[in-house]
Amino acid sequence: MRWRFSRTMGIGLATLSLSGCGFTPLYGHQGVVQGLENVQVVLGEHSRDGFLVVEQLNDQLGRHHTDGALKLGLKVYSRRVPRGVRVNNIANRYELTMTVVYELSDAATTHVLTHDQFEVSATYDSADQPYAGVAAEQDGEQRAAGLAADQLRLRLARFFAQHGHTP
Repeated sequence: MRWRFSRTMGIGLATLSLSGCGFTPLYGHQGVVQGLENVQVVLGEHSRDGFLVVEQLNDQLGRHHTDGALKLGLKVYSRRVPRGVRVNNIANRYELTMTVVYELSDAATTHVLTHDQFEVSATYDSADQPYAGVAAEQDGEQRAAGLAADQLRLRLARFFAQHGHTP
């Protein structure tokens, strides 16, 4: 009983200390959610990795239509590097690195609001069986695309929180 009371008091004090420090969640800022809903994602060069990033980003933004007041242009480049080598000098582990270059602009005026680039990495094992190797590679691509989509969503949310841009 005493332990339960102490725990409840600890949680209450932690909650009060967070409210007193001025902490505001990122999605609590005015214009963040509306800004994210108005982003149209456009892939510059068609590739499997680029398609996966766009698909995951649209899912995260909750977008299922193609129009938007803002346009997010994406270019996705990927490279695979062998990282683990067996005794017979055949790679058994790969690192997939995706470089994402993005540019957020106003769809009507084409005025660039922000642009940047970043990298994400995922590793996967290469199996002896061909199908298992392909499945592992595709899983690595999916995970890297998910990381890239997370990074893009957070960067856009931070932009909207700082600049309050709502079209």
